[in-house]
Amino acid sequence: MAAQAADYRADVLAIAAHRDDVEQTCGGTLLRMAARGLRTAILDLTQGEAGTRGSAEERAQEAAEAARILGVGWRQALSFPDGAIENTLPNRMEIVRVLRLLKPRVVILPYWQARHPDHAIVASLGYEACFLSGLKKVETETEPHRPFKIVYASLYADVRPSFIVDISPFIEQRLSSLMAYRSQYANQATGGGLFVPEEEIRERTLAEARHYGLLAGVKYGEPFVQKEVGLVDDLTLIPVQSI
Repeated sequence: MAAQAADYRADVLAIAAHRDDVEQTCGGTLLRMAARGLRTAILDLTQGEAGTRGSAEERAQEAAEAARILGVGWRQALSFPDGAIENTLPNRMEIVRVLRLLKPRVVILPYWQARHPDHAIVASLGYEACFLSGLKKVETETEPHRPFKIVYASLYADVRPSFIVDISPFIEQRLSSLMAYRSQYANQATGGGLFVPEEEIRERTLAEARHYGLLAGVKYGEPFVQKEVGLVDDLTLIPVQSI
């Protein structure tokens, strides 16, 4: 499984409600960051005990394999109730402890509007934890740390992205990380009417990535939203052609 060492430091930390959320929305981005020599990490907030398919134990094993494929150096899951995550002070403090342990510069959160209530809650829960983590008078075992940048993975949101990450060289690995969750995506009778057939997952995954890639002039991409404005130093170096 990905490293659990107490001295691990992450450049990029993805926080998600469920094991396999990251693989669906920003797995290619984590692969690209790892290829650039950056240290990546994933914090899953639930164990997956409420899922229609599989068990928490199966999801744990699958998450470890997915982390290996993604080149993630650290992955852990908290024990927030699956399907009933709440934005409470104790829950924020659980995330604060992880933020102060890993000290990420960038945190990736789910977009704040989503079909699944857990995803929407994690957007606000994660943001508030990032703020709380920087307060010196909020005491934990480790020193305060506030991430420099928070971005929101918006693959399933009906919103124009702030930017796209080119994941073209990593599309097959990204797909492999998702398919590591055999308990979720392999064809089976349980949940047959709710889940996409296994033989369609590749087509749909590539189609989504192709759509966002085309917006940025690359083959495959993953979309993100940032709340703050961007800053440009040199107009001649802005990527993506206008015409």
